[in-house]
Amino acid sequence: MAGLAPRVDYLAGFRCPLGGLPAGKPRVLGHGAQIFLSTGRELVYVYDREGRLLTAVYKFPGQVWHLEALALRRALYVLCARRGIYCLSLDQASRSVNQNGGDDEDREPPYRVIPVDPDTCVLPDATLCAFTVLDSALVTLAQGPTQWKVQLFERPCPGEDPRPIGLIGEVELSTYTPPAGSAGEPGAPRFLPVLCCVSPPGSGALHGPLRGPGGFTLEGALFGLLFGADPSLLESPVIVCGLPDGQLCSVVLKTLVTSQSAPGDPKALVKILHHLEEPIIFIGALRTEPLAEDVEDPSSDCLVALGHHGRTLAIKASWDEAGNLVPELREYCLPGPVLCAACCRDGRVYHSTPSNLCVVDLAQGGAHKDPMQPNGGPGGLPSLLCPASLSVCSVVTLCVSSSMAEGGVELLALSAKGRLMTCSLDLGSETPRPTRVTMANAGQKIKELLCGIGTVSERVSSLKKAVDRRNRALMCLNEAMHVGCALLSPREGPRPISCSITTSWIRLGLRDLLTATCLLDNSSGFRLDRGWALCVQVLASPHASELDSAGPAVTYTMPVDRLGPDGRQEVTLTLGPGEDGVLNLPVTVSCALFYSLREVVGRALAPSDSFKDSLDECLPDVLPGQEGVCLPLSEHVVDVLHALRFSDLAVPHTQAPSPLSPAGHPVNTFLATCRRLGSEQAEPTSLRAKHLPPAVAAIRVSAELLRAALGDSYSGVSLCCATLQWLLAENATADVVRARALSSVQGVAPDGTDIHLTVHELAVTDLCLAGPIQAVEIQVESPSPANMCMAHHAVIRRMQRMVLEQAAQGSNPPDVRMQYLHQIQANHEMLLREVQTLRDRLCTEDEARSCATAERLLQVHRELRSPSLLLL
Repeated sequence: MAGLAPRVDYLAGFRCPLGGLPAGKPRVLGHGAQIFLSTGRELVYVYDREGRLLTAVYKFPGQVWHLEALALRRALYVLCARRGIYCLSLDQASRSVNQNGGDDEDREPPYRVIPVDPDTCVLPDATLCAFTVLDSALVTLAQGPTQWKVQLFERPCPGEDPRPIGLIGEVELSTYTPPAGSAGEPGAPRFLPVLCCVSPPGSGALHGPLRGPGGFTLEGALFGLLFGADPSLLESPVIVCGLPDGQLCSVVLKTLVTSQSAPGDPKALVKILHHLEEPIIFIGALRTEPLAEDVEDPSSDCLVALGHHGRTLAIKASWDEAGNLVPELREYCLPGPVLCAACCRDGRVYHSTPSNLCVVDLAQGGAHKDPMQPNGGPGGLPSLLCPASLSVCSVVTLCVSSSMAEGGVELLALSAKGRLMTCSLDLGSETPRPTRVTMANAGQKIKELLCGIGTVSERVSSLKKAVDRRNRALMCLNEAMHVGCALLSPREGPRPISCSITTSWIRLGLRDLLTATCLLDNSSGFRLDRGWALCVQVLASPHASELDSAGPAVTYTMPVDRLGPDGRQEVTLTLGPGEDGVLNLPVTVSCALFYSLREVVGRALAPSDSFKDSLDECLPDVLPGQEGVCLPLSEHVVDVLHALRFSDLAVPHTQAPSPLSPAGHPVNTFLATCRRLGSEQAEPTSLRAKHLPPAVAAIRVSAELLRAALGDSYSGVSLCCATLQWLLAENATADVVRARALSSVQGVAPDGTDIHLTVHELAVTDLCLAGPIQAVEIQVESPSPANMCMAHHAVIRRMQRMVLEQAAQGSNPPDVRMQYLHQIQANHEMLLREVQTLRDRLCTEDEARSCATAERLLQVHRELRSPSLLLL
């Protein structure tokens, strides 16, 4: 069949989404001069081939999944997703409108769209996924929570009064596993099931009331071998179901009719014929052996089923070595994925893949036969199928419209671009005969060979690109796995990939902003390329009135730009103040590396053709549930000690940045002065600084503990100066403090309030039994109690970290007087109870008494923050 060259005729063009129509949902039917077509959306088109125009366009309330037409009764049955089955009369198409060319997909349709009357819904059911129409009955397949259900109804006719049609019988098929995460109503299946009606030979079955337009007749031998003796004796048609999980099963129709009156074991009504282990997308029948010329209506002698990935099943009656009639089942592997298929009685099966429309021949003499197969009797199936290309691509739905003379076949097809076309095949011209080679024939043959070479070259190039993409994705995944192992392995020393954070103040317009600079340092031997991103989460502290809830968090994601070994990438973020001028400290800055599996693996698995919309549905089965992998790097707390500024300590001949006013221009100086004077009159902080004593807190630390923790890093200066420099080590503007070797410094908080830090040495005499202990006292003083508390907590946080590090090294504290510690603890517990009492009293007292209570509360807080305890 290598010489097949169809004649393609484009009839019309229809609208399609960007990227082309997906496979599985579009449908096309041909009945005489009329073509019924659906693109998988809510519109159904009726096209007249003779006039080459549309005669009607119907709009349904949802996606159209299936079409079947009864030509004699002029009825069109439509399955609408999550709605049910609608029945339309084809005589109601009252208007004919010309179709403007085949390239108007992106414009609004010029024809009138007829909305479908809700009363035409003859079977409302949201679980229906497939149906087939018989002359007097309607067979449906519904999707239950865990099972498929076949139901038989009385066939409704168009124009009848809307009423519930009667259920004749039903049976449940084998169970299936619903998609992960689905609950309640099942989701739409990725692949729709397939239904068809198979009848036995004989006049009762051929012309009986149960024969449908889409059914076919099998020979008696094959029918009895497949379905048993009962349907053969009853001359009952059989419903064959192809399910998305690969099961091919059957239900005898007349036993389904009696299942309501005489219910029995439902498993006895269902017979599993085969399992393809992949979604079944087509079931058909064909004739593989020649018949006598006097036979007018031949029966098919082979049942065919095709799976989505190309696995094909053919079943035929054959003789075994003992002379017994047995069913012969053969599985073939065709190029996939198979998007749609159709077959004729001449033994040929037509199937479409994303790159080609192919045909295979199952008839005797049309394919390679097994040399070991015995001759005589019914011929066996070929051992190998060789698909022949028809040089037509991008076909998403297909049907056989009619047969031409001399064995010709005409196919109706819809392309992914929305073009309706006919493909005429003259199969009779395949018979080999001696012909004279002329120049025209040779030129045509050369053109066909060149076209075939170009098609093969294009497919090879496409496959090579796909292989290259997957190889690059595997290399990226391999490097990502090594990076993850290096970061997650519990080993000592610096991490191979780190992220450090420094803070600094910048001026933006008339505002001063505190920024955090994240420096990603790749000291490993791996390369951070596509798919990697640096995620920085900024978690602010909650307001004082919202301590029970977490503060606002903002996450910034920046792609890593080809960061090779020993490479660095810097990112600067703004921490505040916000538009309200408030900077809530401390702020927790967390850094992590994120590797996007969807970006790397998804690109490698994405198809390079127009069917990516339908094939992308398979990606969630390949990818894991998570979008990617997150590898934490570091976590930093930015507190008020990071944000202090020391403009009054600028060295001579330098101008430090002012925390509140722009420098230089006289107008700016005048405006800043006016603003500062106004704020001093209005702000409560300025009033508190003038009339109330400053808030003070202190903490005492053992001098021996500090010397052990600081080591030789601060040699050459006193212990007090070293302690102050250690506290301000992460402050970007504290160079002047380090340059002058100060033990007391006054800085400016983000809100402009002063914070005074003082470090001095003293001796603690009442704690240790061996004698006085040399200690260092760190005092925090500020007119703002809030700023004093923030600075005090920042100092305590550093001290806690230092104590934990020294405890891990095995240092032992000296012997202390436990009675003295118990007394201090009892005093603190008493003060805490008094604080709770005073806070409760403030809620009930009037304004005059609350002033005295507030003063006592402040005094108790100062006593609690007095340096009674010593860190050893």
